[in-house]
Amino acid sequence: MTKGANVNTETLTLNREREVKVFNGWVMLPLLILLLLADIALLIYSLTAGALALRVFAVLMMPVCIILLTGFFTLQPNQARVLILFGAYRGTVRQSGFHWGNPFYSNGPQPSVAWALLADLQAKAAAAKAGGGAATRKAPSRHKISLRARTLNVEKLKVNDNRGNPIEIAAVVVWRVQDTAQAAFDVDDYEKYVEMQSESALRHLASQYAYDHGEENEENEITLRTNVDEVSQALRRELLERLTKAGVTVEEARLTHLAYAPEIAQAMLRRQQAEAVIAARQKIVHGAVSMVDMALKELAEKQVVQLDDERRAAMVSNLMVVLCGEAEVHPVVNTGTLYT
Repeated sequence: MTKGANVNTETLTLNREREVKVFNGWVMLPLLILLLLADIALLIYSLTAGALALRVFAVLMMPVCIILLTGFFTLQPNQARVLILFGAYRGTVRQSGFHWGNPFYSNGPQPSVAWALLADLQAKAAAAKAGGGAATRKAPSRHKISLRARTLNVEKLKVNDNRGNPIEIAAVVVWRVQDTAQAAFDVDDYEKYVEMQSESALRHLASQYAYDHGEENEENEITLRTNVDEVSQALRRELLERLTKAGVTVEEARLTHLAYAPEIAQAMLRRQQAEAVIAARQKIVHGAVSMVDMALKELAEKQVVQLDDERRAAMVSNLMVVLCGEAEVHPVVNTGTLYT
């Protein structure tokens, strides 16, 4: 059983894109038109000449010519078409222009009816929520796959960060199809696959990091709020790992929204304000101590005044009050001696 499972897994991962060349449409168009006109002329001649064999041949060639005319297709820049002949993958055409290929090339694998209906309902619900008109997902035309860069806005998700705090997070993902064979055959619907995996990756990423530095104040810790670039790169790497099997590459992934959940937002705001006040006080005290120390050293070195321990302590106390106090200081001038 294990060996069979391994074989099936390897078979699923063997789909790789093969680029093929097809005939130039502008060359094949006049040739097929001439062939159709020649068949019509042969049919007319067989009717007038009474040649039964030629008449049968001309009648049989008429649907053949019509079928051959259905092999034309066009590709725009950054667009590809997957060629499937009787269930077998024959290759991918990436060159833009007017082409002709085997008319029996099928449209490729299509999503199931239930999946298509579900996707259509989700698109309509999203459009109604956004206030726009009803939107439907476009069905692929002869299984053409766009190679252009696409943008996916992952809606706001409510998850818990590394410390268990509920947060809201959203992201934008820029992606494009890199391997058309994997996108067509390894997943059922690669667009839906990208959407679901992006949401899952964002949830997993949010649970790996803390929203902000905690009470330990570990400066080297990577957090969602202070290390946006590092977190975005981690999100892109995880998306690349998840979407490789679908033939999709991620060009950019970046957080667009980050906030505490409403139920704890006010408490966390007060905590951040308290931490900011404490940090500011620490800087003020550190600066005041440095200034007092400098003043005492300057007075001693220049021998401006000789202070005993008691007067030095009083001076330090007064200077700390002046430097650390928030209100404006009103000094009292002593006109007597230093010790009165």
